[in-house]
Amino acid sequence: MKKHNLLSFILLATFVYGCGDTVKDKKNLFAFNTSQLKEQFTTEETTNLSVANKANKTIDSIVYFVNEKKIGSVKGANSLELKFAEEKLGYQYLKAMVYFEDDFAEATHRVELVSNIEPKLLNYIIVNTYPHDIKAYTQGLEFHRDTLYEGTGNGAGNGTGIKGISSLRKTDYKTGKVYKNVEHPESIFGEGITVLNNKVYQLTWRNLTGFIYDANTFKQLKTFKYSREIEGWGLCNDGKLLYQSDGTEKIYTLNPETLMIEGSINVYSGANKIKSVNELEWINGKIFGNIYQRDAIAIINPTNGAVEAVINLAELKKKVTQHPDLDVLNGIAYNRKHKTLFVTGKNWDKMFEIRIGE
Repeated sequence: MKKHNLLSFILLATFVYGCGDTVKDKKNLFAFNTSQLKEQFTTEETTNLSVANKANKTIDSIVYFVNEKKIGSVKGANSLELKFAEEKLGYQYLKAMVYFEDDFAEATHRVELVSNIEPKLLNYIIVNTYPHDIKAYTQGLEFHRDTLYEGTGNGAGNGTGIKGISSLRKTDYKTGKVYKNVEHPESIFGEGITVLNNKVYQLTWRNLTGFIYDANTFKQLKTFKYSREIEGWGLCNDGKLLYQSDGTEKIYTLNPETLMIEGSINVYSGANKIKSVNELEWINGKIFGNIYQRDAIAIINPTNGAVEAVINLAELKKKVTQHPDLDVLNGIAYNRKHKTLFVTGKNWDKMFEIRIGE
């Protein structure tokens, strides 16, 4: 019995090794022809996909994929034109399934799709200046039915060591008075908010949890877990979907009912990824995003992630009271009635109503 088991083990080991070697050999049969594949492309460009046939196999057909989406097939070893116009910015994972001599093998390659847009630098004028709670570590800001909603975090307490309190608030933007408030325990670090279908959605930073409230009463309707282990930063909506940032270059789309991530874009300015995308606001079909520690707002195409314009608001920080816990610009709320933006920052004692120009 022992000899039989030993023989079986040896045969099994030989079989596994042989299979592994065969798969490895098949992987080396074909590769993408890189003569027409640059490291970076823009959305206006096209290229031809083809494979190098290293072992001179007789190829029956090739099926091509981009990011696991089939884009076409060819007979024999013919090439296939790839148009990048409909793709989102970021890495494009190419795959070719090559069928040959009653067998098949796979070839893969990666290119990066970047923006061909040079962002405009937009001007602004200050329309009004309003008081703002200097203790509010602002993470989210949004108008709903002429009422200003604000989400705050614990705050860093960089200068004084005194942290803030995470909360959800309704405020009188003209006076800065908070007239409805829900506070979280110290273990919860509140982040971005948005209002959709009379519900307030609020993220947390690293708790992997979000909250849903009735927009009128602030009654907590539900808690939800993130569908991926990501941080919660900014949040906005387009009337149908939620958009969430996580401190990277990514902005995710979420189903507001299931809270599952259904897609994402990567934010690019030219050939560069723009990381630390923070508080978000949906305005006239574009995503306005605070760029953390840059005191600037990027205007982002939600279809492909391209930054189309930038608003430099660094001067606003000089107009607020300078104190030890003063932190960065954060908070964008669009007032549809006046067609103006309301912006503030973490522990700022002022909120600015601004109008954007060319």
